[in-house]
Amino acid sequence: MIRLKQVKKRYLNKTALRGIDLELVPGKIYGLIGANGSGKSTTMKLIAGLIQPTSGHVFVNDQPVDRRIAKVVSYLSELDEFYGFYTVEETIDFYASQFSDFNRKKADAIREYMKLDPNSKVKHLSKGNRGRLKIVLTLAREAPVILMDEPLSGLDPMVRDSIVKGLISFIDLEHQVVIITTHEIKEVEAILDEIIVIKNGKILAQENVEDIRVKEKITIVEWMTKLYEKDNNE
Repeated sequence: MIRLKQVKKRYLNKTALRGIDLELVPGKIYGLIGANGSGKSTTMKLIAGLIQPTSGHVFVNDQPVDRRIAKVVSYLSELDEFYGFYTVEETIDFYASQFSDFNRKKADAIREYMKLDPNSKVKHLSKGNRGRLKIVLTLAREAPVILMDEPLSGLDPMVRDSIVKGLISFIDLEHQVVIITTHEIKEVEAILDEIIVIKNGKILAQENVEDIRVKEKITIVEWMTKLYEKDNNE
């Protein structure tokens, strides 16, 4: 489904990715985790076709990725990219007009689950409710690839757990692959199939979450901390 082959990415004098290899398959939810500046968002933008690698190759469904990959990739950005003068309903209408795979009935169901007022102006929404709207728009598409960059950012800690559990019911794991980057690892751990740890533009590990629980008998956060410490000492 998704392949990155020896992908490097430089921004002027900064190296964001240092020759990473990844292969991600349908039917799984992946957590891409790491410290700030580790390369998580850069990896997501490369898969979404928003930027191009300095060297190496990115493929989705065996097709080289460019801006046209948006037809099969639904991308939730860290940034808010809404028209503030639209209502929630009008924003959903707009997205429905832009993507042929947008499922309007599903969008309404997710909006109701997220407790968003369809008549509220986007410019009047709190940061948390804007985050909920981004989730609605991303998951309402029936694209084979779902990318969610910090989907819990700005959400009240009291509601994160219920929202994370709700994500599962709106994802078709028979036909979709989902990649989530987040600092809220504890909140999403229960829904993840595999964890990918990235540091300073390098992949440190890619492991099955259940294997970590059974074999290591530690949490994902503890496992990630051990990996970082080991890398620091090498």
